[in-house]
Amino acid sequence: MDINRFRSSRWLYVGAAVVIVGAAGTYQFAWSVIRAPIGVQAGASETVLGTVFSVMIVSQTLAAFPAGWIRDRHGPHVPLLAGSVLLTAGFAGAALMPTVPVLYLWFALGGAGVGIAYDIAVNTPSQWFVNRRGMATGAVSMAFSGTSFVLIPVIQRGAETAFTSTLLVLALAAGIASLIGAAIIRDPDGDSPVQEETPARSAVDESAVTWRSMLRTRQFWVLYLIFVVVNGVGLMLLEKVVAYAGQLGLPTAAATAAASLVALGQATGVVVLGSVSDRIGHKRTLAGSLVICGLSLAATVVVGQLAFEWLFVALAGVTMFFRSPSFAIMPGLTSQYYGQRYASENYAVLLTAKLWGGIFGGTATSVLVLSLGWSQTFYIAAALAVVAGILASVALDSS
Repeated sequence: MDINRFRSSRWLYVGAAVVIVGAAGTYQFAWSVIRAPIGVQAGASETVLGTVFSVMIVSQTLAAFPAGWIRDRHGPHVPLLAGSVLLTAGFAGAALMPTVPVLYLWFALGGAGVGIAYDIAVNTPSQWFVNRRGMATGAVSMAFSGTSFVLIPVIQRGAETAFTSTLLVLALAAGIASLIGAAIIRDPDGDSPVQEETPARSAVDESAVTWRSMLRTRQFWVLYLIFVVVNGVGLMLLEKVVAYAGQLGLPTAAATAAASLVALGQATGVVVLGSVSDRIGHKRTLAGSLVICGLSLAATVVVGQLAFEWLFVALAGVTMFFRSPSFAIMPGLTSQYYGQRYASENYAVLLTAKLWGGIFGGTATSVLVLSLGWSQTFYIAAALAVVAGILASVALDSS
């Protein structure tokens, strides 16, 4: 492959990955504004809605590993085709049959589609980039939430006034985006000039290990524990920020703005701090950002209780900004520690941390809200983020 053609085509693959995760991300990042309309349509309680969200996240994480396994051996096309079907079925089913018994099924199917689409898309930059991996991965991760930031006001109005048609449009958009990705994205072959970026790449591939060997390393379990907290804290804020704002008596406009700023914070933080990590080191960026994330979340609670509505909105966005770089850093760290050859399946195993984070962010925090209260639950999450940042600082190898 000609080196100039290679440099342009790899950005086409990243662009396709951006389209895929942007459409799939509406399941997760628009949830906070569609959960109430879904609750009305289905007659669902707070705990039921939190559990539906958890089911979606669990399904998302369980689908990522088989998708990564297939991708590493047979390429990205088959997983993306399967993801297209699942992404379409989830929103379409919820639009046409929004009742509690089957609502779990629709979001399990949609969540599986999200897991497939995300794992394939977010690992595409690591297949094609070495020296600028954090920036390229951050660009893809940014779309996962950034698309929802743009669409949240539209989705909220649509879900409240035209529930069925809004979810059907989301179903069609997510399905078509994955089909487009299946037609465009491919992985490097033996003639790819990726090696020309760094002579060390071949050595990395020769030392690549499978997920079974990865599980026997201390480094993996440190990363896994940190990722559980990262996902749990972020998913709690994502799932409950609108409801929490309502409980604090903040205006509806502020609640909606908070949902949008959460998505924007995720989108900008993952690309900005992902790029920063390429310069100052992954460990330093990960540790510092998580400590600031926890402090910001605690501050969000304080200003919310004082009814400083727009400061509440801003700090919710700041919290997600500093929570987000993990999603640019973790795929690269997985490749760095365990090699590139099995990168998709290895990262998919690490991504199962999102399963536990999803249970915490949805069901567990709903139970904590009912037993301890909203603010106390958010304070617990803030403390966990700070502890995770300290753990990253003291227990991860320098990188």
